[in-house]
Formats: sequence, C-alpha cells, structure tokens
Amino acid sequence: MSSKNSNRRRFARALIAGLLVASSMPPWGWWPLAFVGLAMFTSLELTASSARQRFMTGFVFGLGWFFPALAWMWFLTAPGYIVGVAMYASLHGLASLVVVRKDDNRSFLFMSPVAHMLIEVLRMCLPFGGVPLATLGIAQVGGPLHHVASIGGVILLSWLTWQVGALLAKRPHDFSVDQQHRRLLWSLCLLIFVGSYFAPRGSNTGRDFHVVAVQGGGPQGTRAVDTDPRDVVERHLAATRTINNNADDPIDLVVWPENVIDVVDFESSIESQEVGAEASRLDAPFAVGITEDVNREHFTNAQVIVNNNGEVVDRYDKVRRVPFGEYMPMRSFLKSLGAPVDQVPRDALAGTGPAILDVPTSTGSERIGVVISWEVFFGGRAREGVKNGAGFIINPTNGSSYTWTVLQSQQVASSRLRAIETGRWVVQVSPTGFSAFVDPEGHVHQRTGVSEQKVISSHVAIRSGKTIYVALGDKPWVALIALVFLLAILNRSKSRSKTRS
Repeated sequence: MSSKNSNRRRFARALIAGLLVASSMPPWGWWPLAFVGLAMFTSLELTASSARQRFMTGFVFGLGWFFPALAWMWFLTAPGYIVGVAMYASLHGLASLVVVRKDDNRSFLFMSPVAHMLIEVLRMCLPFGGVPLATLGIAQVGGPLHHVASIGGVILLSWLTWQVGALLAKRPHDFSVDQQHRRLLWSLCLLIFVGSYFAPRGSNTGRDFHVVAVQGGGPQGTRAVDTDPRDVVERHLAATRTINNNADDPIDLVVWPENVIDVVDFESSIESQEVGAEASRLDAPFAVGITEDVNREHFTNAQVIVNNNGEVVDRYDKVRRVPFGEYMPMRSFLKSLGAPVDQVPRDALAGTGPAILDVPTSTGSERIGVVISWEVFFGGRAREGVKNGAGFIINPTNGSSYTWTVLQSQQVASSRLRAIETGRWVVQVSPTGFSAFVDPEGHVHQRTGVSEQKVISSHVAIRSGKTIYVALGDKPWVALIALVFLLAILNRSKSRSKTRS
C-alpha cells in the first residue's frame, strides 16, 4: 500500500475515533463510545512513524471530537467556532507529537493521557476564560465513573476516562511495556473508582425547601437585539399565574430564569411591581434574572431576590461572562476588520461578589448558591457557593439564542457534575429549556422539553458538609498532572542520555 493511501486510512480512523468521543457526549450521550474512541486513537498514536504523522493524528482526532461537540458555537460566532475547533485540535496534535517516541515508549501509557489532559486544562482556561464544554467528564456523567467528580471534579474524571481508554488500546507487536507498570495503572484507576463511592458527599440537614421553577416557553434561535423583552416577561407571568400556593405545603422559593427581565432599572420598573404582586399572592420570595442598563456601552446581568413584600433583598451579579455573547473581546480590532460586533452592542459588566444569595424565610434566611448560565460549566463557581455555606444551588440560564440542543444538553450534564462535585441539589431553570431538578447523585428529575411553557416543583433537601472536591478544588489536581508529566519528560531524557552513553 502506498504511503499516501496509508496516511489517508490513518487519518480517516483518527477522524472516526474523534467522532466516537463526540458521540459519547450530550445530546447523543453514548458514553461507552468515549473508551472505544480513546482506545482507537491511542493505538494510532503508537503506530505513527513520523513527527508529521503524530501531529496530524492528534489534529484530525481533535477535529472529529470538537466539530460536532462544539457545534453550538456556530450560533454565537461562526468564525470563532472554526478558529476555536482548529486551535483545540492543533493543541491535541501537539500533545501527540510530544508523547510518542519510537526509541522509548515505556512511559507512553500514562504520558499520553496526562499530556492530553494538560491540553484539556488549558482549554478550560484559554482563550477568554476558557471553553469548558465537550469535556470527557461531561460525557461520563451518565456512566459508572461519575462519582469521581466528588473527589477531583471534571479534571480527575476526564483523566481517568482517558487513562482507561489508553489501557484498553490495541498495542503493536513491537511495543513493549513493563507489565508491573501496566498493573499499577489499572490498580490506580480501580482505586480511584472504588474510592469515589466511599468519599464524603455531604449530608441532609433534615430541612428542605419547596422550590418552584418557571419556564415561560417560546421559540429558540432568537437574539435579544431582535426580540421584544416584554414578550419574555409576559410568558413567565402567564406561567407563574398558574401556580397556587397550598397552605399545607407552602412554597419557599420561586425561580425565574436568567435575564427574563430587561429594563433600565429593575426596582423602579413595572416588572418589579408585577413580580412583587406574584410574590405577595404566593407568599413566597422570587429569584429573578434581570439585566439593567448602566450606560450606552455596558449593562449588568444579575439574579435578585424579591421578598413577599416586593422588595429586593439580595443580589448576585454574574462573574463569568460569555465571550461574543455578553461581551465582545477585542471589539475595536474586530470592528476594524468588518466583523459584526453590533450583534453584541454592549458589554456586560462582570460581578465581583461570592456565588451566593440569602433567601428570606419565616425564621430568618437560607443561603443558596447561584451560578448564572455559563458559570455552571466552571466547577469553581458552584464550589465557591458551597464553601460559603450554600445548602443547594440554582442555575438560572438562557439558552434561547441557540438552535438545536447541543449546548442545552451539555448544560444539564454540567449541572449534574456540579451536583456530584458539591453534594448539593441543583435547580436549573431556562426560559425555553431545559429546566430540571438534579439531586446530589446527579440524577435528573422533571426535565422539561424545549420551548414548552411549564412549571415544575420539588422539595429540595438543604444539605451541609463538604466533598473532597469542595475542600480541595481544581488546583491540586492540575498541579499533580503537570508534575507527573514533567517527571516523565525528565525520566525519558535521562533514559535517552544513558542509551547514548
């Protein structure tokens, strides 16, 4: 077979391996395919015969993974989608280039997962704060490994997934590995897996909150600049007016989604009076998503607590903003290139406060965590709320700008991860879907459909205690992965020096 035909077959297989990993993620959710794809890709890495082959194998694998799994970015910024996919695929190509050495592959079985996880950590941070979607952890939230998130979050869960996939890879005949080393890796994976089922996950306090989530419904694929914001308010008022408060089972909190009210100043608006009237009728506080004008260049995105007297008693301003959605990076430069920066005419101001809200109760107040939309993809935001004493978490979001359900499905999966990581219930509520309750085991309850108008309610347990992830966060795991990779590189260099001498 010619070299050109051999390369074509190789890269076709790498593309299929990437597509298998993408298929393991929501909205498809066939989680076992991640291991098949990773095993297939690892075998291709091992048999690459040149630097170019190694890089292209990783690059094409990345294209197969990210083009479908990050397809939601097309509706945010089509050029950014293409550039982002190419960049992330190139970084995985670079990882493949670094880890494979024909003269010494003894350390490959753990170096490859570690190197690719360093790329994934980088993807969670850069550019513009990172794009922590389409991760292996999101795929495995539906599989048996999901409890690992309570120990090391999405980073440890993603590494374990990649490591198991590498160990399952078919090895060429000329590839030798120390069997003791291989058994050690399997033992480590098994230890983490079993340990995750016995790790602390928080505990119930014996108290609960009767929470009602309101999804107003409406079409998807819409942008704020093309929509009358009053329509969104009317839909949520209509849905809320169907709620009746039962004296035997009083409501403790009604949650509206992210930025369903868009006004100059909320407290002086007619919308504030309307929400206050519903809070008084139901004798329950509301958590309402609002955007307010600051000036011609800026606005705020916040979740406020309105008590049953119609007063705003607490507020959280979104800290992590969506690049190209809530603010335009490099606005002046992109405008000079003729880019459509007017699709995001103003930039959201980032909040600085902790991810918590205090909800009034008959005996005082109850602290809850809050992660607004995009923030649910970052484990640190939910972790911050729990470290500050939150008994459960709300995730008000707005996915109405996106067609299809790639982003919305991955957001539900991320809410499941945050619930497992923190040992808390998560209440996700969206104007057009998906809304749901997620328990601390990551199970989804009462998930709504796209675009439907629906009210869902549940008694959410108030929980206390810390998981290992809440106690440690991401940094120790990132440092450990980086240290292992560095030590492996140094050991390889030392071995090569001895061989030459």
